[in-house]
Amino acid sequence: MKKPGVFGTLDPFMEGGPILGRRVANVGFLRALFARDPFEAYHFFIADKPLRDSLAAALAEFAPEMAQAGRFVLMDRRELPARMADTAYACFHQSDCINYPTHIARLRNAVSPELFPVTGPMHSLSYPDFPAAFLRHLWAGATGRDCIIATSEAGRRATEAFFDQLRAGYGLAHIKGPSIRLVPLGIDPEKAESPPPGREEKAALRAELDLPQDRALILVLGRLSHASKMDLLPLIRAMSGLFAPPKGEAAPLPPSAVSLVLAGWADEGDAFPQSVVEMGARVGLDVRLELRPGEKRKLRLLRACDIFVSIADNPQETFGITLLEAQAAGLPVVASDYDGYRDLIAHGETGLLVPTTGPAPAAPDDMVDMLAPLLFDNQYHLLLAQRTAVDAAALRAALARLLADAPLRGRMGRAGYERVRAHYLWPDIIERHLNLWDELWSLPAPDIETLRRVPHPLQLPYSRIFASYPTRTLNPADRLRPARAGRALLAGKEHPIVYAGLDGFIQADDIRKLIFLARKGETAGALAERFRELCPGLGTDAAAFHILWSLKHDLLEPET
Repeated sequence: MKKPGVFGTLDPFMEGGPILGRRVANVGFLRALFARDPFEAYHFFIADKPLRDSLAAALAEFAPEMAQAGRFVLMDRRELPARMADTAYACFHQSDCINYPTHIARLRNAVSPELFPVTGPMHSLSYPDFPAAFLRHLWAGATGRDCIIATSEAGRRATEAFFDQLRAGYGLAHIKGPSIRLVPLGIDPEKAESPPPGREEKAALRAELDLPQDRALILVLGRLSHASKMDLLPLIRAMSGLFAPPKGEAAPLPPSAVSLVLAGWADEGDAFPQSVVEMGARVGLDVRLELRPGEKRKLRLLRACDIFVSIADNPQETFGITLLEAQAAGLPVVASDYDGYRDLIAHGETGLLVPTTGPAPAAPDDMVDMLAPLLFDNQYHLLLAQRTAVDAAALRAALARLLADAPLRGRMGRAGYERVRAHYLWPDIIERHLNLWDELWSLPAPDIETLRRVPHPLQLPYSRIFASYPTRTLNPADRLRPARAGRALLAGKEHPIVYAGLDGFIQADDIRKLIFLARKGETAGALAERFRELCPGLGTDAAAFHILWSLKHDLLEPET
């Protein structure tokens, strides 16, 4: 049974470029939403025609039956006011909480019959311009039905910290802002269909991937960047410590007993991945480098290896989809106790969390804070990551424990597989979104009529800001009459020429009505009022737009 209403968005949810967690999550969300298909229709308001055409082709391939049935409607964003006014939207959902949700909410407040939920998840939160983005959420027109979806508990607390900082800095303690709810990301069910591989399957995969058969394989999968993901030098040092442990610790691990597989995305020309290979060689560690593996090869690597390691130390990381993929493949995980990672790993049950130490909350003159807005993303993220320490001794101990105990690896791998299947598959996450949208609808909300004219302080009021640019501004007392082209229009000898891109703003038939109303001369204020009476649903600003456009095109002129 379909939920009443239509799903709306300004996002395509599908984008090219590097395989990043955000992009993988957005495609997974859309695929699972269409598989569940809970809504009457799906409206995509996309910025330009090439993007709409590209998305239409992708949707036809993605969900052919729904596309053939006309369930997807792709529109220009300039159609938003009209569609919001006449469509019963169940929700508007963005792929990110940053870019458009508050502007969607302002337009909803102005034209929609109802306060439908406006939602979007958080992804990376550590960009220095994000305080300004979160400030947009703190305005008088925000309601509890506007919701930021935190994907991790650490991310939820960081989002609340953003709002605390902004309320204190701008004197906004009285502004409640949007709701914040916790809904994690997920992975496709296909990735958890097969149970953890047995010894024979692992051997066959290793032969296919040209990986050694006679040693334990540790896999690192993700962005291979010390500036934007994780510093791998502590991992190399930990392995070196296993080969030559401090006095009193376990017996040395022979270097021939283990290999490290580095797989993932690196920028063209980035020397970091190869430098990790060389650092490994210097301590006797065999390091295999797999740059940009395709999806099928990535899944084979996960099932071929024995331990998954991710020691994220960078605030750009918020969730950790690769940790779910690793557990779905039956791998025990050694991960830093950092950000959303601690939500995904049951310590001692599905893997081992390694403690981390970060800086104490800084004074207002923290140099990195001041520099970050002036630097490139990789520059300030490197500074931030290098002052977050992963406990070296605990990392070494976690690796030693799992490398020495194959049965423990198997138990943790199976537990992780079951945990992912129970809590982190996209169909279940979609149900949580549906429940969230139902909850948001149930929250008390102000009468929408009281919000119609509440402006958003960070939306540019063009006519007011740029009022000094023209010689004069339109005054309700200005008297207007048909100009030369307007008189020709009334005589049927002229036709309005309306540019593409003005659809929904200027209507040729309405222009004829406007010029007819002005035929005996009329003040601009009275003309706008009579014009609105003749064109039901036309707003004050739209009436003024038609009058100014007619003046521009010599259809109206001032009476002299």
